[in-house]
Amino acid sequence: MAIEREGIVLNGITRRIRLMLLLAVSAAMVLSACGQSGEPAEPAQTEVQEEEAVNNEPAVEPEPTGPVAPFTGLITQADPTARPVAVMINNHSKARPQSGLTHADMIWEVLAEGGITRLIAVFQSDTFTDPVGPVRSIRPYLIDLAESYQAIISHAGASNDAYAILQRQKKPYLDEISNAGSYFWRDKSRKAPHNLYTDIEKLRSGAASKKYEESVTIPVYRFSEKDAMPAGEDATKLEIMFQMQNYKVSYVYDADSRLYARSVNNEPHVDMNNSEQLKASNLVVLGTAHQVLDNVGRLAVDLDSGGPAMLFQGGKVIEVEWQRGGDDVIRIMKDGSELPFIPGKTFYHIVPMQPSFDSHLTYGTDASGADSQPEGAQKQ
Repeated sequence: MAIEREGIVLNGITRRIRLMLLLAVSAAMVLSACGQSGEPAEPAQTEVQEEEAVNNEPAVEPEPTGPVAPFTGLITQADPTARPVAVMINNHSKARPQSGLTHADMIWEVLAEGGITRLIAVFQSDTFTDPVGPVRSIRPYLIDLAESYQAIISHAGASNDAYAILQRQKKPYLDEISNAGSYFWRDKSRKAPHNLYTDIEKLRSGAASKKYEESVTIPVYRFSEKDAMPAGEDATKLEIMFQMQNYKVSYVYDADSRLYARSVNNEPHVDMNNSEQLKASNLVVLGTAHQVLDNVGRLAVDLDSGGPAMLFQGGKVIEVEWQRGGDDVIRIMKDGSELPFIPGKTFYHIVPMQPSFDSHLTYGTDASGADSQPEGAQKQ
C-alpha cells in the first residue's frame, strides 16, 4: 500500500512536471508567433518611432524641368518653338486697364502720333484663353519690331504706309478691318475704338486658316544664372517720360520677388482679366531718332542705327547701348558683348533723342531718396 501511495505521489509529481513543461513550451510558441506576426519588442518600437520622425522632415522640392522659353529663359509647359504672336495694344487712358498683358513675354512701349504711346505685346510661352486687347492700329516701325520676332502681326487698321508694307510684302498679319474680322470681337461695355478684343487661340486659328508658316527660327536671348547679381549702381525706382505728362510710366523694384511693378500716372497698371499689376524682371529704356512725317503727327522711328540705352535689373542700373543683331532683333550691348537678362519678362521703352535721351528718364533708390540721371540729364 505504501508503495502504491508512493507511486501515486510520484505519478502526481510527474504529471505536474509534464504540465509545467507543456506550459513553458506553449508560452515559447506564443512569443514566437507574436514575433512572427510583426509585433515588435520595445527596442524595435523605438527604432520605428525614430525612423518615422526622420521621415516627417519636409521634403526638398525638386527643381522644375522642361523646355526653356526663348524670350524669358524660364521653364515652360508650352511649345518653345511655337510661332510668337505680336498684338498692337491700345494704351489710351480710356483703354486702360487692358487685358492679357500679364501673359506677354515681352512688352514694347513706343510713341504713336499725338504724343500717346502704343504697346506691342509679344506672346509665346504662356498658354491662356483670356481676352487680349483693346487692339489698335499699326505703323511701319511697329511692323518692324513685331517682325523681328518672326511673329504673327495682329492689329486693327493701319496707316497707308503700313498697309503698303503688309500687303505688298505679304507679311503674316491678321487685321480686324481688312482680312481677319471674324477673329476679333467688340466689348459692348466699352466705347469704340477702345473695345476691340481677341485671344491667342483665335489668332493662331486665323494664322492657320491663312496658311501662315508655323515653323520659324525664333530669336533666343542670353540669360544669367539663377540668383546671379547684376552689375551697376543701385536703382530701385524709375520714371519714364515720353512726351505727354499723362503718359508718365514708373516702376518700383521689390527685392523679395526681384520684380519691377509698373504704374502709369502713379496708378498701378493692372490687367483687367486678373487685376494683377504688370511686373517685369528686366527694364530697358532706349533712345533713337523720331521724325514727324505729316500734320497728323505720324512718325518714323529709327530702329536700325543703334544708340544709348539703360538696363534695369535686380535693383541695379547700367548704361549700355542697343544694336540691331544679325538675327534682326535689338540686342543690349556693353563693351561689344551682349548682356544677359535675368530670367523673366522684359519691358522695353523707346524714347526720342529730343531734347536728349537723358531728359526722358529719372531713377533713384527709394521713394524719399535723391534721384539720379545719366550724365547730362535734367531733373524731372
